[in-house]
Amino acid sequence: MHRDLQLERWTAVCLLSDIVPDTGVCALLNGHQVAVFRVGADEPRVFAIDNYDPNSQAAVLSRGLVGSIGERIVVASPIYKQHFDLQSGECLEAPAQSVASYPARIDGGQVWVAA
Repeated sequence: MHRDLQLERWTAVCLLSDIVPDTGVCALLNGHQVAVFRVGADEPRVFAIDNYDPNSQAAVLSRGLVGSIGERIVVASPIYKQHFDLQSGECLEAPAQSVASYPARIDGGQVWVAA
């Protein structure tokens, strides 16, 4: 569900060191809550999806548990435990309840998200 990069504006969210490895934080981008995750410590990667969990109707995904199911890196919602793919935003248990994903990158020690 990545959006068109040409229409997106990259925004510095925080320092990479502000996010504990294998956890997430919430950022407010253009009035919209985005969950930003750091995966890995030695060779970190970052991902961004909507923070709003449509299953529980609460803005909680940034507080979920990061892990993997097969080759997919996921976050488990802290309320009902549905798993969301951090690259695509797909809800594995209920694909109709998937969320948007956003391009994210690390540059100069900063985490950047296009939203």
